Amino acid sequence: MNLLIRKIAPAVVWGILVKHAVAQNGTGRSGYDYVDPLIGTTNGGHVFPGATLPFGMAKAGPDIYGENQGGFASDGSPIYGFSHMHDSGTGGSPSLGNFPIFAQSGCPNGDINACKYVLWERMTDRINGTIHARPGYFDITLASNIRTEMTVTNHTALYRFTFPATPITPNTTSNPHILVELTDLPQTRSEGNITVYPSNGRITGSGRFSPSFGIGTYQSYFCLDFNGATVKDAGVWSNSRAARATSFKIVPGDVRQTPSDRPAGGWVQFEQPKENNQILARVGMSFISEAQACANAEREIPRNNFDAIVAAAESAWRAKLDVITIDGGSVSDSFLTTFWSGVYRSMISPQDYTGENPNWNSGEPYYDSFYCIWDSFRSIHPLLTLLDPQSQTLMIRSLLDIYRHEGWLPDCRMSHCKGFTQGGSNADIVITDAYLKNISEGIDWNLAYEAVVKDAEEEPPNWDVEGRGGLESWKTLGYIPTENIDVLGVGTETRSISRTVEYAYNDFTIALLARALGHTSDYNKYLARSGNWLNMFKPDQRSDINGTDTGFQGFLQPRYTNGTWGYQDPIFCSPLLDFTGCYLNPSGRETYEGPVWLYTFFAPGDMATLIRTLGGRETFVQRLNWLHESGILYVGDEQAFLKLFLYHYAGRPALSAQRAHQYIPSLFNDTVSGIPGNDDSGAMGSFVAFVMMGFFPNAGQDVYFIIPPFFESVSIKNGQTGKTATIRNVNFDAGYKNIYIQSAKMNGVSYTRNWLQHGFFLEGGVLELVLGDSESAWGTRVEDGPPSLGPYSNGTAARRRWDMGSVDLGFGAGGL
Repeated sequence: MNLLIRKIAPAVVWGILVKHAVAQNGTGRSGYDYVDPLIGTTNGGHVFPGATLPFGMAKAGPDIYGENQGGFASDGSPIYGFSHMHDSGTGGSPSLGNFPIFAQSGCPNGDINACKYVLWERMTDRINGTIHARPGYFDITLASNIRTEMTVTNHTALYRFTFPATPITPNTTSNPHILVELTDLPQTRSEGNITVYPSNGRITGSGRFSPSFGIGTYQSYFCLDFNGATVKDAGVWSNSRAARATSFKIVPGDVRQTPSDRPAGGWVQFEQPKENNQILARVGMSFISEAQACANAEREIPRNNFDAIVAAAESAWRAKLDVITIDGGSVSDSFLTTFWSGVYRSMISPQDYTGENPNWNSGEPYYDSFYCIWDSFRSIHPLLTLLDPQSQTLMIRSLLDIYRHEGWLPDCRMSHCKGFTQGGSNADIVITDAYLKNISEGIDWNLAYEAVVKDAEEEPPNWDVEGRGGLESWKTLGYIPTENIDVLGVGTETRSISRTVEYAYNDFTIALLARALGHTSDYNKYLARSGNWLNMFKPDQRSDINGTDTGFQGFLQPRYTNGTWGYQDPIFCSPLLDFTGCYLNPSGRETYEGPVWLYTFFAPGDMATLIRTLGGRETFVQRLNWLHESGILYVGDEQAFLKLFLYHYAGRPALSAQRAHQYIPSLFNDTVSGIPGNDDSGAMGSFVAFVMMGFFPNAGQDVYFIIPPFFESVSIKNGQTGKTATIRNVNFDAGYKNIYIQSAKMNGVSYTRNWLQHGFFLEGGVLELVLGDSESAWGTRVEDGPPSLGPYSNGTAARRRWDMGSVDLGFGAGGL
């Protein structure tokens, strides 16, 4: 199969039949029917709920004035327009939202200057209960009684405005007025231009904007066409006044391209619509040119058939979701909605911008909105590897093509701009994870290895946006010092603790790839460096809360170049103490978005040594319990995810299952506030999808931790082999009393390991889990635990070998 040919062809758009999937939970409904795109659209979730295709560039949705990182929020804020590209779940500044359009039923007394143009004048309340959202479609009615429906193709948004028979504004005749504004969600436009064609109402334009979490600027272009009514009048507008001029340009505020705050755009007024009081607005988007924006729209939506485009989008989503089959076992619809909506959100980004890269044209796929890999390596990319290996393959190829042309793998990228690094060089983890899980077609693994080694060996001039900083100290001292003196490059000199443990794991995954590709000396070098996390462990450090000792000793701590120790309170930057004190800024501290308590548990490749260092299995479990029960753990940030499953390494997999039910459904559920933090391009969605299916990855390794699925059975059809893997619960109860595995069988043979390898999903089979209401001995032996470098519990040195797929890594419970 040619993985580059994955678009919906125009002919298919018009003739496609929607194929219904296997019924889920015995209800006759498929996974698609359970998706609620509104989950996470309030309380800081920042989810984009509008219309998109899987990984689509065009993302049509309403934009609010307020907390609008995803464009819309379910908080009652007024709506000022509908724009055509968005990112989903981001923190910090809003992203994209370029060129919003807005409809009015007419202008009072027929005066075009009596219509409302600027954002704060035109924004309008929504009518409660009028929002309907499903994958590929969004519908809302505003207080103006104008209904706006939207759907998309790959690069084009299509809107259907239904106007009231009688405008609610006094002295107004029904002459619909639709404007477009040269702005974006964060209002960063520094230059722009617009052209209006009065003969047919077409409006084209462009603008230069800034990314929301990175450096540089990007140029965006649009092409807006209408159908359904005759053009009566047209022109441009600026500030709050309209004119019948047909074009103008906006220049930067100064030579530094400071954003211009001048409101401006174009407008078209229509005669009474011909049918159903409806007008269609088609908006083609491009990063190349206005001509390409128009060509995209004309190619993808050559006819004005709104319902056919909706049907094509639905079919595209069903095809993605139908690789999973769920037998719910009488669980409530809320659990099914939570699960399927999580799967859906994991396929919104990264976005396929192939053919829309203004910087180079290599013939390779190009994906954008890797937002950010620090978030997505943990569960988004592993889930795509499992459910959509073809798309994950294209993303890996895109990452490598970015390296080929820009010299570095991105750790974050949006709008063709370099995004900020939050910790390590985490594309290294994504690449190793892909190699170990059979993502291979069209991938140059020699180039991939060159890219990850460069991350480990060469410091970039600006390591705020790529690569790693402090590499001289990393190589000579074995840690990133606090207040490090770095003369090789520039970057934000904070996060010495979190960067140290993340660099260590980056090097661990490079070691795995090195061994797999036959680079033995590199394997030994990076394996040695992967133990550097231990150099920041202070054995006598204790932790207290308001003067009361927590009872645990030994934590990571800041360390200076001369080897002396600094101090950061182990609970600092947690919900218990100054929660927001460790963000990415020059005054940040030595951990990132989390406390020392959390980062002390981060040694994903060397858990046996960590357990021994923290006092052995029993003490380790006690510390993990305190982490989950004290209120210090914020599971709304991605580095918390793995902490639910570390019990597996200590021989207590039942407690991992218990923690899963602690957070689902209390924090992950089917309400509009149903995720505990920013979705971060679907990270929260992929987390809840994995957990509810009954396994979770240790990303960068061929390891999945097993817990009972939240459903009676889960089946996944592999997109590479066509084989189906099923995990089935015996003694399942929808009240979740039986959440502990008593015994297991793999294809009818007793199975005692508490973890899986990816081969199970490639080769297919049945894993049967017998459940009970109390913890059992299943999966508790040392030899049943996941592999690790060092010895388990108190120096035990028993050895066993571990085959990771076809690559014998020689790891085991007793180490190397």
